[in-house]
Amino acid sequence: MVSSARCKSWINEATKQHLWEIKKNTMGKKTKTARLAQLPATAICGNDISSSVLYVSALSIIAAGRYAWVALLLVAGVLHLFRKIYGEVVGALPLNGGAYNALLNTTSKSIASLAATLTLLSYMATAVISASEAMHYLSGIIPSLPVIAATIFLLALFLGITVMGIGESSIVAQIIFIFHLVSLILLSGSIIIYLFSNGLHIFYSNNQLPLPHNGSIGMAIFWGFAAAMLGISGFESSANFVENQQDGVFPKTLRNMWFVVSVFNPLMAFLALAIIPIPEVSIYETNLLSHMGQISGGDWLAALISIDAVVVLSGAVLTSYIGVTGLLERMTLDRILPGYLLKKNKHGSSYRISLMFFLLSVSILLITEGKVETLAGVYTISFLLVMGLFGVGNILLKIKREKLPRPERASWLSVIVAILAVACALWGNIIKEPLPGETSNLNIFTEYFFPTIVFVAIMLNRTVLLDILMRFIEYLFIPILKLLTNTKQKIRLTIEKIESQEFVFFTRGDNLANLNKVLLYIQKNEHTKKIKIVNVHTNGENEIAEKLERDIEFLDRQYPEIDIKLIKLKGVFGPELIQQLSKEWAIPVNFMFIGSPGDHFPYRVEELGGVRLII
Repeated sequence: MVSSARCKSWINEATKQHLWEIKKNTMGKKTKTARLAQLPATAICGNDISSSVLYVSALSIIAAGRYAWVALLLVAGVLHLFRKIYGEVVGALPLNGGAYNALLNTTSKSIASLAATLTLLSYMATAVISASEAMHYLSGIIPSLPVIAATIFLLALFLGITVMGIGESSIVAQIIFIFHLVSLILLSGSIIIYLFSNGLHIFYSNNQLPLPHNGSIGMAIFWGFAAAMLGISGFESSANFVENQQDGVFPKTLRNMWFVVSVFNPLMAFLALAIIPIPEVSIYETNLLSHMGQISGGDWLAALISIDAVVVLSGAVLTSYIGVTGLLERMTLDRILPGYLLKKNKHGSSYRISLMFFLLSVSILLITEGKVETLAGVYTISFLLVMGLFGVGNILLKIKREKLPRPERASWLSVIVAILAVACALWGNIIKEPLPGETSNLNIFTEYFFPTIVFVAIMLNRTVLLDILMRFIEYLFIPILKLLTNTKQKIRLTIEKIESQEFVFFTRGDNLANLNKVLLYIQKNEHTKKIKIVNVHTNGENEIAEKLERDIEFLDRQYPEIDIKLIKLKGVFGPELIQQLSKEWAIPVNFMFIGSPGDHFPYRVEELGGVRLII
């Protein structure tokens, strides 16, 4: 039997390691990593979104017939609106986490965690589907290839690349991205030359065919639009690793992704309608571009496009690893996930997060027995919900953080139109009739969503659950007094360690109502019993400090369960003071809060090292 003293020692060591990881990642002691320039950053997220051309043309033609290219142009228009939406939100809050970060700074942890759960599901589905589809393309070249084993190998390969660090990963991503663009240009050029020689008789014939959905142009475009919206999956990826990008790069990645999607997706659908009869499109649904290459250029071009499909779908796997790492690091720093995940290797990579993501992806692959088409429901609904929640985050940012500086602003009309467009696509994918023998998208999504959100809910409410567990043990094991006492002490110690974390709010002399909002936010969202109210001034004691003392005395009586301390400091508020106090008090920067700064505030939010906005 292990002694209680040794158990206590292990607990202390684990606690120290947890706090050290948080401090190391929030107090500027992270392993030094190079920040990405425009091309590598675009390549990482561009591989995901640009790989959609391999399947979205066929899906759109099947759904919309000859109006597929129109549906894809509409999607490009919606994506243009989201450029401004993402630019405003991430420009105001340039931190990793995407929709999670946007909602975390405008609502509560619970709502933000919902967005994070959906994003995680989207990345898991993307990784498994992309890896499996890549190996299916490869099996067309190597018929004896064991697809499931090869898929696991591909997931493991990109696990290794990710563990080597984001800088090394970006080199691989750039090679894949450039090769993919060159392949698409060659295919487009080959088809155009083919059309000059053979004419447009197939295109004219396709335009004489009856439309699907009872011949309604509006319904054809609606269903085509719902299918074509999958062509912009991956657009949200850049926001999940924005901290790894150089200043000013993020909006350029949005512009570059929009340009690629707006040009190649409608173009490929149009060219497909020009050389392939619509009834044959469903036959070549899984390798439509390769078949287009066969028609226009012969075996060599078909083989090149198949190789390109393998390569760029593999690049989408890499995007999933990088995007999910940025998201889960942010969630872990906010104490939603265990601090154990923050451990970094010598390359600055959070290898434990990558390994966990790899194991989850492999488990899903094995559970579905390689039939990853069943994950399409998870992929579709979760991705569209994340896009919609980002639009909601933009609205909340306008309402609640109106004074927060930002490099650009999306108009109210564009945000509302974008959200309605996503809602239409989401509705179309929910009500879409499944093929015989398949399950509906909504049912599949529900099967994966609920277990994930339950885990996140447990982490968010762990102190309450631990307290309930403690009471249950007391009731059940009271005859065994020694076991009861030891267990109760350990659980109480865990709760006390969680609640002992001090938080800081910097005030310029906020009125009593604002200070009350701060305490209500702390009480609702953070597991703590301690808060320092810090007033930084330059002229010694003043009327503001005297008023603060009276306000704090009043709040101390109103919130007896919270230990409130007023700290008056002489100096200048800024990043240096924040870092100094963080080190002096051993309080991570992301546990420090401020109100929304105005236009005259001399620093940008990202310069403050992760300080959170709560009023």
